[in-house]
Amino acid sequence: MLDIALYVLAAVLMVAGVAGNILPALPGIPMIFGGIWLAAAVDQYRHLGLWWLLVIGALGVVGVIVDFVAASLGAKRVGASKLALWGAAIGTVVGMFLGLAGLLLGPFVGAVLGELASGTSALRSAHVGAATWLGLLLGTLVKLVLSFMMIGLFAFAWLVG
Repeated sequence: MLDIALYVLAAVLMVAGVAGNILPALPGIPMIFGGIWLAAAVDQYRHLGLWWLLVIGALGVVGVIVDFVAASLGAKRVGASKLALWGAAIGTVVGMFLGLAGLLLGPFVGAVLGELASGTSALRSAHVGAATWLGLLLGTLVKLVLSFMMIGLFAFAWLVG
């Protein structure tokens, strides 16, 4: 009975982790890896051994790095100021509390306000905001692909292992 509860918890962690790749309040990829590791541990690593966990973990590390770097790369590509980068980060955090619109617009508005605060024109600030937003969007898509790859490798290893 305890095994079933732990498998359910592992599945919940993986599903919540996929959602966490879109919602910045949840650490998506670490939750997915935690669910995979929990399922492997409950199974006593019969289906998913060390090498599978290392490969899946490496994908997770890449995903976490993408999470931290994506918006910055979008903003830096167009020469954003440090205030714009800080603004995008603050906008992301504030946006979490304002629903879907906040999640979508928070980084953009934060980057625009940060760039405006650094003395740049409104047109240039909007350009920086758009680049930051596109960086976040691309980063989210990459994280989702990596998350599904992690889950897919887990499923494959479980079936053949």
